[in-house]
Parts: sequence; structure tokens; C-alpha cells
Amino acid sequence: MPPVSAVVIPLYNHASSVRAVAERALRVHPLVIVVDDGSTDHGAERLAGLPLHLVRLPRNSGKGAALLTGAEEAARRGASHMITLDADGQHYPEDIPLFLAALEREPAAIIVGRRDFSVPHVPRASRFGRAFSGFWMRVQTGIGVSDMQSGFRAYPIDVLRNLKFTEKGYAFEVEVLVRAAWAGFAVREIEIRVLYPPGSARISHFRPCRDNMRISLLNTRLTLRALLPVPFRQQAGDARERVSLLRPLESLRLLLRDASSPLHLGKSAGVALAVSALPLPGLQSILLLFCIGWMRLNRLCALTMIPLAWPPVVPGLGVLLGYRLRNGRWLTEFSVQTLGYEAPQRLLDWVAGAFCLAPFLGLLAGLTVWGLASLARRGMRAGGRGA
Repeated sequence: MPPVSAVVIPLYNHASSVRAVAERALRVHPLVIVVDDGSTDHGAERLAGLPLHLVRLPRNSGKGAALLTGAEEAARRGASHMITLDADGQHYPEDIPLFLAALEREPAAIIVGRRDFSVPHVPRASRFGRAFSGFWMRVQTGIGVSDMQSGFRAYPIDVLRNLKFTEKGYAFEVEVLVRAAWAGFAVREIEIRVLYPPGSARISHFRPCRDNMRISLLNTRLTLRALLPVPFRQQAGDARERVSLLRPLESLRLLLRDASSPLHLGKSAGVALAVSALPLPGLQSILLLFCIGWMRLNRLCALTMIPLAWPPVVPGLGVLLGYRLRNGRWLTEFSVQTLGYEAPQRLLDWVAGAFCLAPFLGLLAGLTVWGLASLARRGMRAGGRGA
């Protein structure tokens, strides 16, 4: 049986287009909810006589707040999912059946409509925003979503009810996808049509300065959270489980249960330690996050390796190796002279040595984790057969 869904249309000062959007939505779906987010142009009055449900917010609270209100109204009317589309007429309500089919195939997933940007009059800001948000989605989650800013989507309402959000405006649509991916929900895309009127006829309430600033601050917070080697709370499973260097085999078994292979874990550990050992103070973690996203590494495994590169051991080895490379002999005198007055020389030693040491440490870590993970997997299989 397909999931029960409602179409939710957030409305803010689109009186000229909202009725046509709602009428077209009603032709393909029986349950339509319009959330009037404090409009001042009397757009809600344009919906008189239509068999839909209107919810009014007393003041403009932001698109995210309107969507969450729509989700609660949809749930109150018996829906388990909602399909959202904008009131400005850019989306084709006739594409709603595409979302219904996608939900029937995968009811637990968020479905994002990927807009066709081959049509005329696509704003440059929209093209840039799509690429910018997609880049950070990959960095923060390791998942590629090519149209993070599309407002034509389908959500399981439980996703919106069970996750906590900080954004109530346009940035909400970015935050919800990142937090849902962290919580283990699948994010899928389907192709949809889009219509962009010429610039003079286009009505947009996106405030470039303020809203782009909020999105940038949100991405900063989400990226910093992604850097922490702490598991994200999943919607299923034991939230008390933790990955730790102090419990290597137990941690590897936990990571293997997450569909990672020993080779994948070895690759993740190797790249992480190699990057963390580079002479790039303050930048290793950011660079590692990029690698996690673009190379699809196991995030927990990679971030757990960072403490192995902390001072003094790995930087000290880099200094010793660099001194050997630059002077042809090992540094044996550790005094105020060699470590104090000659600090600039030791810094050069560290840079030279670290770039040589990092690949070796990465290879060593990768082989070690791959070997231990292989042993752990064999133990898990043997235990399964014994049971």
C-alpha cells in the first residue's frame, strides 16, 4: 500500500500565483495544505472556494517554520508523508505523481526534486547556490545531493518530528538534508521540471545578503560538528555505542556492522593519518573532512585516527627525519640551542620530514586497520555460524 501523503504549499506574498498552483495540485492530489506564513498581500484570500486546508501563521516566521507547521497539519489529517512545492509557480504540480511513485519505492527516504537547469532564465545565483550547497553537503555527510536548494520535495513526517533544527528560514532546507543524512535516512533525487520567468516577472523573497549569511553560518556549524569523532544519533540502534582507539577490535566490529568492508576501513584510516600528519597546523582537520566527503571514506574511522598525529610523537618524528634529510645525520642534541635558538631550522626540519613521514604512517595505519578489521570480520562470521 502506498504511503498516505499530503501536498504542503508554504505561502508568503505570492498572491498572483498561489491559486493557480493550488488548483493544479488539487487536480493530481486530493489533500492539499497551504500554510500562509504571515503574508501581507492577502494571498490567502485568493484561495477561497478551493477544497484545500489553509493554516495561517500570525506573523512571518520563515519557510522552515511554515514547512514544520505543514508537517504537523498533514500528520493531524492522517498523512505519514508530505510533498512540498513553492507557491511562486516555478514548480510543475503535475510532477507530484513522480514523488508518489518514489515514495512507494522507498517510503523512508527524503526525495528531492532535481530541477532542470537547461531551461531559459535560470538565475546565476541559483546555479551558484546549487553548486555551493552540494559541495558542503558532500563535505559534511559524504553524500552527493546535486540540488540542495530545490523546494519540491517529499518527506517522511517522522524525519521532521524526530530531528532537531536550528533554522526557520531558507537555510532550513539545507539543514534538514544534512541532519537527516547524519541520522541515517536516505536522500534520493528525481528529475523534475522548472519554470523561471524573466527577471522582471520573477518574485523572490530570498534576501541575498541576510540569507546567504545564515546559510554560510549554518555550514560552518555543521562542518565543525562533522569534525567531531562522535557518532551521530541514529533513528535506530544503540546510541550509547562509541568508536574509540582504546577499544580497537570492538570499534572495528561496530564499523563493520555499518556495511563498511575491511578494505574501506583500511583506506579510511590510512588517508586520515596521512593527512593528519601533514605540516599544516589548523588545516589538517578541514582537509581531512574534504577527503572524507570526496573519497567516501568512513567518517568515524577517519576522525578517530586524528589523535594519533597529535604532538609530541608524530611531529617529533617529523623533526628527526627532516634533520636527517637536510643534514645527513640524526639530531642527537636536545638543548636550548637546538630547540630554542634554532627553532626556525627545526620548523624547516619538521616540514621536510612530515611530508615524507605522512605517506609512510598512512600506509602503516591502513595496513594495520585492514588486517585487524579482517580478523574482526572473521570473528563475527564465526560467531554467527556458532549461533
